Amino acid sequence: MNNSRAWILVAVIVLVTAALRFLPFLIFGGNRKVPRIIDKLGRVLPAAIMGMLVVFCLKDVTVGSYSGWVPAFVGCVAVGVSYVWKRNTLISILLGTLAYMLLVQLVF
Repeated sequence: MNNSRAWILVAVIVLVTAALRFLPFLIFGGNRKVPRIIDKLGRVLPAAIMGMLVVFCLKDVTVGSYSGWVPAFVGCVAVGVSYVWKRNTLISILLGTLAYMLLVQLVF
């Protein structure tokens, strides 16, 4: 891919990303009331997406040996406990990842 095609590709990506970010404000901006279905999706989708991410992350975990499931289990518990403790998603993800990687690299 030559440089001009790469720049065109980057420009298209930037324009589409910006349009998707600004479109809700253009559609629902001002004094317009947000439709009920959009409001419901805003409440339901974050939990559904997190559930799908958990399933995706744990889909390849094997339960045949301790090295297969213990690091993943400890990482999940670390995420859950740290989120209940601090109510900070970023800290929870970092602590869970740290616990998992330490177990995988140093213990198992």
